[in-house]
Amino acid sequence: MNAITNFKKGSHIVWSPINLTMKSLILSVLILAGIQMTLQAQDAQYTKPSWWFGGALGANFNYYRGTTQQLNLNLTTPAAFHKGSGVGLFVAPLLEYHKPDKMLGFMFQVGYDSRKGSFEQIVTPCNCPADLSAKLTYVTLEPSLRIAPFKNAFYIYGGPRFAFNTGKSFKYELGANPAYPDQAVDLPIREDFSNVYKSMVSLQIGAGYDIDITSRDKAQQAVLSPFVSFHPYFNQDPRSIETWNVTTVRVGLALKFGRGEKIPTPVKPVPVAAAVVIVVPDVKFSISSPENIPLERRVRETFPIRNYVFFDLGSTEISDRYVLITKDQVKDFKEDRLEVFTPKRLSGRSQRQMTVYYNVLNILGDRLGRFPATVVRLAGASMQGKKDGLAMAESVKKYLVSVFGIDPSRIKTEGRIKPRIPSEQPGGTKELDLLREGDRRVSIWSESPEILMEYQTGPNAPLAPVEIIGVQEAPPDSYVIFKAEGAKDAFSSWSMEMADESGNIQKFGPYTQEEVIIPGKFILGTKPVGDYKVTMIGETSSGKTVRQEKPVHMVLWTPPVNEEMMRFSIIFEFNDSKAVAIYEKYLTDVVAPKITKDGTVIIHGHADIIGEAAHNQELSLARANEVKSILEKALEKSGRTDVKFESYGVGEDETLSPFENKFPEERFYNRTVIIDIIPPAK
Repeated sequence: MNAITNFKKGSHIVWSPINLTMKSLILSVLILAGIQMTLQAQDAQYTKPSWWFGGALGANFNYYRGTTQQLNLNLTTPAAFHKGSGVGLFVAPLLEYHKPDKMLGFMFQVGYDSRKGSFEQIVTPCNCPADLSAKLTYVTLEPSLRIAPFKNAFYIYGGPRFAFNTGKSFKYELGANPAYPDQAVDLPIREDFSNVYKSMVSLQIGAGYDIDITSRDKAQQAVLSPFVSFHPYFNQDPRSIETWNVTTVRVGLALKFGRGEKIPTPVKPVPVAAAVVIVVPDVKFSISSPENIPLERRVRETFPIRNYVFFDLGSTEISDRYVLITKDQVKDFKEDRLEVFTPKRLSGRSQRQMTVYYNVLNILGDRLGRFPATVVRLAGASMQGKKDGLAMAESVKKYLVSVFGIDPSRIKTEGRIKPRIPSEQPGGTKELDLLREGDRRVSIWSESPEILMEYQTGPNAPLAPVEIIGVQEAPPDSYVIFKAEGAKDAFSSWSMEMADESGNIQKFGPYTQEEVIIPGKFILGTKPVGDYKVTMIGETSSGKTVRQEKPVHMVLWTPPVNEEMMRFSIIFEFNDSKAVAIYEKYLTDVVAPKITKDGTVIIHGHADIIGEAAHNQELSLARANEVKSILEKALEKSGRTDVKFESYGVGEDETLSPFENKFPEERFYNRTVIIDIIPPAK
């Protein structure tokens, strides 16, 4: 190659793949709108087949994005390639099943799938043009769900694409500097890319239209189906290095063959009296009762510290619910020995966790002492006025100065009528007493990262959590799960009656959600095992009662051998499911790496008792799913697919809530998502 005449600015491709794609799409639309070969129903002697066999032939319009430069261990180009496009062949035998006049069916293809293309020409630092073309080929397995929304010849489909690499070659050409046209150039380099994934899992979505090409007077029938599908760049990075990814639009034709059934000669119907049809709502009732899990799990729990101190109405003194120590006890105070300093008034549920919270002032004082450069602001909020709120903040400051010896100049105080993040919202009219009780508080905030939760700063940032170790009574994976799929649309509410072997009946409900979880001990009591007949009773909006009955065998969870699990908590403000955004980096960089290989992550969302029960149930589920989504994305980025996730929203259900609801601090802690990381069974 002696000259640069073969290298042109931009791509070598002289036609536009985009234009060809658009023409193909327009042609497909014309086919759908203008060609009809289906015979009239009265001429049909055979049914439409349910099973179809055949083949598909198409063109893949591939679009390259991202960056590639290190082609393999032997070759790194002087400059990076960024964009490209090309057309590859797709050919596949296929299998399809869908009943006539039904919406749902499935499709399956095993194909040869080419994702070849050429990158746009670049200019290297020597002012030399460079070209790169890739020839990627795969054997693919493509199972798809087929949906005919109008129950006719038009259908859409979608599903995963399992691709196994069979070809990964490239051709690299470096031309001469145009300023030196007589300069000799290197021969094209033809080698294989390195670091190419052997297999990938991505997805596709598409649409097609079945056109009859045989009449319905024969059993053997055939259809021709133009189709178009879209394969987004998601999980279509060909290599494990760099950022090159491929988006594909596939256009093609499928030829399918099937065999219909003989239509019997119709018998003239005998007139009968019209019958009244009672429509029974389609609700699927099921029960999952796990086997006994003989484990006593030690829980290593990272417990968040609410940066609020709540005050009793009419008082600006620190409540005796909080642990207040003397100056002589400061030397003995340690965050990992909080059980030494227990509160006077302690709720029965989650005593270990509330002991941590009620030491919040001592934890703050200890951290201020250990980090002498840190400063904090105390913002007291009171509906009685700013002066009252300031007095509350000064009480906290006085305790930190007099007991822990903190320099007063490091603690700023202010008085407010409402906290910066109030629970009572403008226009609210319900349960104002509880909301205002929660708003009478001193908020602790700081810009000093030494005392704050990782990756958090500012007035909304919680204090750094405390790690505690406890023993879990009955783990979430031992709960009994009751599902009434479809109940939300069919019933105004539903409930359950459980009869044991002796005929004793327990009643649960009513419920409006479709999934309910109940710890086995609330059903079994002290019995180790039990057989129950569970009746789901649904009430429709018209007043009709629907019953479904299921037997279930339950085993009480019991604790012998040892196992350790980890627990993390994310806390929310009132009526908020998006506050988790401020924890995204914490969940991604701290929690996700601690998830054990082949482990299980159980995420359960909770709410306090303020507000409607149905709304709180939806809110708690939204909180749990938000946390699950962030953790799944973090694991996906690190290439992990070995973790099983379960997420639940239990709302304000007090049999499952982690804390009681007597005091505002307990209600604030019930606005939470708890993440249990359970190691695999040994």
